[in-house]
Amino acid sequence: MNAFVDFMLRCDVLAFGDFVAKSGRPTPYFVDAGRYRTGEQIATLGRFYADAIEDAFGDGVDVLFGPAYKGIPLAVTTAIALATHHGRDVGFCFDRKEVKDHGEGGVLIGHQPADGDRIVIVEDVTTAGTSVRDALPVLHAVADVEVVGLVVGVDRRERGTRDDVSALDELGASLGLTTVALATIDDIVADLTDRGLLSDEDIDRIAAYRATYGIA
Repeated sequence: MNAFVDFMLRCDVLAFGDFVAKSGRPTPYFVDAGRYRTGEQIATLGRFYADAIEDAFGDGVDVLFGPAYKGIPLAVTTAIALATHHGRDVGFCFDRKEVKDHGEGGVLIGHQPADGDRIVIVEDVTTAGTSVRDALPVLHAVADVEVVGLVVGVDRRERGTRDDVSALDELGASLGLTTVALATIDDIVADLTDRGLLSDEDIDRIAAYRATYGIA
């Protein structure tokens, strides 16, 4: 986990300050997977995801699905890493924002899921789970697949409809998915605090944010 936190910092993906999240909430930290921008960085990221998928699912996955747009490179690089480092040649696919009505048509690009395929969704950060919920009918419309898991880079540990259950855990339970995060905000804060890499001001601001929006 420490290695992944260091990697995000080196790539300027993890930042602390004043930001506005996709939800519209002001947030004292931000994770921007759009900051991965070189071949080496995206290859390393794929290795982190592949290792997590291998640990959580082993040979229980046939296809990786990456929701457009940030999920697209995640699915591709993770599939490459699974083949290169774990000897698992799985399919990958991602969705179009609009259905193509010419050529081969369809809404999915890459592997076309078949009946019985076990699919893992890969995302950068998931809070409300909108993209994941939107993906399920798209995948099920193509074939009788089983979506078995969701892997994200960072779990913000924000509460769902209950104070004691995170939105990610609640999403997994409601959809019957195994959810995996490469790191949580609690992991990140503890790691950086132990190493003296997070200021007292940032620690206090994150604690205040977590008291308002995080799980109890």
